[in-house]
Amino acid sequence: MNQKIKAIEQKIAAIKQQLLAIGEMRPGSLSRQKRARGTLYHQLSYWHDGEAHTEYVREEMVPMVRQQLDAYRNYRELNRAWTSLAIELCKLKAEQARASKGE
Repeated sequence: MNQKIKAIEQKIAAIKQQLLAIGEMRPGSLSRQKRARGTLYHQLSYWHDGEAHTEYVREEMVPMVRQQLDAYRNYRELNRAWTSLAIELCKLKAEQARASKGE
């Protein structure tokens, strides 16, 4: 069981390092919209603090915004993985504590 705990702790430490490496990030989705007069523009839509937000994004800013959106998705995935590992770690430590009391 100690090996399992150490393995999970190592995975969590690796996730923490990956989280530190994430740069600028923002939630949301980027879409291309068409105005009534036929011109196209990019729109960023997201929720923050319980409110919906929409921003126009200039064409030259699209690559940067996409990178920020990808970074946020990566952050969410890492956060989910960390949470799952933390739950598993807590269960293993509780099981270990119960086992040591029974000895």
